[in-house]
Amino acid sequence: MIFHSVKHSRCSIFVPVFAFALQAMVSSNIVSAADEVLPKHVTPEALKAVRAGLDYLARTQADDGSWREGQGGQAYPVAMTSLACTSLLAHGDSPTRGRYAPQLDKGTEFLIKCRTNSGLITSPSQESGMPMHGHGFALMYLASVYGVLTKESMRTATHEAVVAGIQLTSGGQSGAGGWTYIPGSGDEGSVTVTQVQALRAAHNSGFLVPRGTIDEAVRYIERCSTPEGGIMYSLGSGGGPQLAISAAAVATLYNAGEYDAPVAKRCLDYVWGQFQGNDKWNKGGHAYYCQLYAAQAFYLSGDEYWDKYYPHVRDQLLAMQNKSDGSWDGDGIGKTYGTSIALIILQLPYRFLPVYQR
Repeated sequence: MIFHSVKHSRCSIFVPVFAFALQAMVSSNIVSAADEVLPKHVTPEALKAVRAGLDYLARTQADDGSWREGQGGQAYPVAMTSLACTSLLAHGDSPTRGRYAPQLDKGTEFLIKCRTNSGLITSPSQESGMPMHGHGFALMYLASVYGVLTKESMRTATHEAVVAGIQLTSGGQSGAGGWTYIPGSGDEGSVTVTQVQALRAAHNSGFLVPRGTIDEAVRYIERCSTPEGGIMYSLGSGGGPQLAISAAAVATLYNAGEYDAPVAKRCLDYVWGQFQGNDKWNKGGHAYYCQLYAAQAFYLSGDEYWDKYYPHVRDQLLAMQNKSDGSWDGDGIGKTYGTSIALIILQLPYRFLPVYQR
C-alpha cells in the first residue's frame, strides 16, 4: 500500500467462488488447522512467528475494534484495521470461531460503523484526506468475511456495507478506468489495485459486480504498461515502471481472470526479473507493499515461481521480526501495517481466503 510520508482450474472474476463459505472453516476442526498442518515451505519456525505476530495484533487492538498504533494507525485507521483483520482471517478464524474470534468480531463491527451515507467506508478524518485505499481494503475484508458470519445482525449490516461499497467503487471509477485517493478524482495504480481486489472478493461471495467496471480497470492497466513490461505510476505520469505497482498489477490482472493476457505475462516477467539475486526483500521505498503483491503474483503464477520465491522471503521475514513483541515494522508506517502484511504473506499457503487462492 503506498501512502504519502478461468483457465487451468483458476476462476475468472465473473465465475462466482463460494469457497470461503463452503470450506470447512465453519468447522471448529478447521479453525485450528493453521496450527496443525504445515503446507509446503511452511516450517515450524514460520508457524511460531505467525502465532507471535497474530498475538501481537490481538494485544494491540483498541477498545473500539480498530488498530491505531503508530503513524499509520493514526492516519489510516480503516486501512490498518482492514489489513489486520484480513491477516487474522487468513489464519482460518472467523468472528465467531477460533483463537482470534473476539478481535475479528470487534474489528468487523468497527468497519461496518465506518460506512458513510455515500457507501464510502472511511474514518472521520477521511483517512487523512485519502479515503479510497482504506475503502478498498475494508470492502475486500468485509466481502471476504461475509460468508462465515453467523450473527444475523452483523451479516445484514455487512451485506448492506458491501453492496453500498461496490456502488461507491463503481461510481468512483475515472473515465480512464482507474481510481485514485478520492472517488472520481483521477487514477493511479496503487488505488486501482485495491478496488479491483475488493470487487473480486465481493464477487467471490456472491455479490453483483458490474462487468464493465472490471473491463475498464483491466484496460487501464494495459494502457499503463511500459516498454520494459512493468506498469507506470499512473496513466498521465509518464516515466518508467514502478516495481511495487507492477507487482500489484500482476495480482490484479489475475484477480480479474486475465491469466493469459499478454500484459500479465510481460508484467510478470518484468517483476520476476527484478527479484533475481540474493536479496529478495529490499525493493525500493515501499518494500512491504511490494512484497504483499509480489507474493500474491508469484503464488498465483504457480510453483515454478513460488518455490523459488517463498523460502527466501519467509526466512527474511523471520529474521526481521521483532522478537520482543512478535511484530514487524513496515515501511515506516508502523507495526500494524508491517505485521499484517508479513502475516498475509506467510499464511498464503493455507489458502483460507479465496481472493488469494490459485
